[in-house]
Amino acid sequence: MDSKEENDMKKTTSNPKLEEFGVGEISSLDEGDIFLRNNNFTSEYIQELLSDKDLNKRLLRKVDLIILPMLAGTYVLQYIDKSALAYSAVFDLFTDTDINQNQYSWLASIFYFAYLAAEYPWSYLAQKTKMAKVVAGCVVSWGIVLMATAACNNFAGLSVCRFLLGVFEAPITPCFMMIISMWYTRQEQPFRAGVFYSCNGVGSMLGGLVSFGIGQINSFPVWRAIFLICGGVTIAWGVLIFFILPDDVISAKRFSPEEKAILIGRGKLGRTGILNRNIKWYQIKEALLDPQVLLLALFMLLNEVMNGGIASFGKLIIKGLVTKPLLTTVLGIPQGAFQVFWILTGTWMASRFRNFRTIIMAVYLIPTILGILLIWKLDRKHHLYGVLFGYYMVGSYVCSLVLALQMPSTNLGGYTKRTTGVAVVFMAYCAGNIIGPHAFLAKESPTYPTGCITILSCSATQVVISMALRMLLIRRNKIRDAADAANGLIESQDDALEEVGHDLTDFENPRFRYIY
Repeated sequence: MDSKEENDMKKTTSNPKLEEFGVGEISSLDEGDIFLRNNNFTSEYIQELLSDKDLNKRLLRKVDLIILPMLAGTYVLQYIDKSALAYSAVFDLFTDTDINQNQYSWLASIFYFAYLAAEYPWSYLAQKTKMAKVVAGCVVSWGIVLMATAACNNFAGLSVCRFLLGVFEAPITPCFMMIISMWYTRQEQPFRAGVFYSCNGVGSMLGGLVSFGIGQINSFPVWRAIFLICGGVTIAWGVLIFFILPDDVISAKRFSPEEKAILIGRGKLGRTGILNRNIKWYQIKEALLDPQVLLLALFMLLNEVMNGGIASFGKLIIKGLVTKPLLTTVLGIPQGAFQVFWILTGTWMASRFRNFRTIIMAVYLIPTILGILLIWKLDRKHHLYGVLFGYYMVGSYVCSLVLALQMPSTNLGGYTKRTTGVAVVFMAYCAGNIIGPHAFLAKESPTYPTGCITILSCSATQVVISMALRMLLIRRNKIRDAADAANGLIESQDDALEEVGHDLTDFENPRFRYIY
């Protein structure tokens, strides 16, 4: 081959589109755009791929089958492992470790102190390295910590293990929300997030059954067996995640270049981007000052004040209704089924009906208000089933939680801003769970009136916040629509595909529109 042919070959295989950018500009591009340019995918060809409905349905099904089982299974185990302390409290944990109810409350809070401290460092590491590998390493590590908990004999040992458990569970929800935003369109995201988060309810049911089964053991302390068995299963699952869950769309081995191009194109339609590993400090500042993020953080704080109390003391509320520990465990199982129902129905409607999310966030707090009133006001001696039904109703607030947790990854542009927004909202999640258990005072057992009043107050305030958030996002869209109309701009799908992915925030990109 002569020099002329070699030069012709280089021109054919090189990418002129990349040559239009300097080195600094290329490093600022979204990695999805870099992939498209490196593989010579034009916006016209991506539009052609996106218009093939059968191809997109098959691809969406493939993504669902690879991604969702990994997220769902992890959430089942996370809930069971996190709740192992609550299951153990029904058996001999208090007597064997010589702890009291006040110390038990602090064990619940210590877990979320660790969450609060570790969550953002993990998010930073996940953005800079490989997200799925971070998740897998943390799952294996918390399984080890869980097994070590079985060796504890006092409050100090339990405190250390609970703190470490919180450290290693901290990145799971933020990373999962970012994974969902990477693989799915903004309209598909609420229900997919609901699918894996509803596995908290599945975990509640399975955890109740597992602890009931383990409770039949007579030759070994039941609470220690719970920690050993749960920890062993979690370690095995973490190894599975390491080999199956892809780190991102671009490096996923089981997807062809055309399938990756479609997934990137779907992401470009929402103008949120796919992946950028460069930390941009101005985007962190923007996220911290964004009223949308602050409203979501306040909503999450109040939501998790409720959750912290209910998760830690729900089993003890039931224990106040019956006398047998095993019966307490069995009666807690339907609460998980109700939680699955609340989450899946609410997130399905949020995905099915455009701009319905903040309405669902408000409406799904109403059963919580009614349920807590039944728990608080009904005579337990004569209305046992009414109190139980109230306990099962209370869990509807979790649907509102899922939508609020997922909104930053849907409604923020710029990868660093999105990661930071998710982290800030999740920090509020942690703070709420720290506060919540302390509203349930031991001297008020089993009715816990202070805890009930706290939940009612938080629920009512969240309704107001969700409507304020809705009005804020509607106003932002109207301002942008008016600006486009004044400039004679008409939005189209082609415009989004042709935009260069410069990892702009929603504030920087005037074509960005908020979902509410």
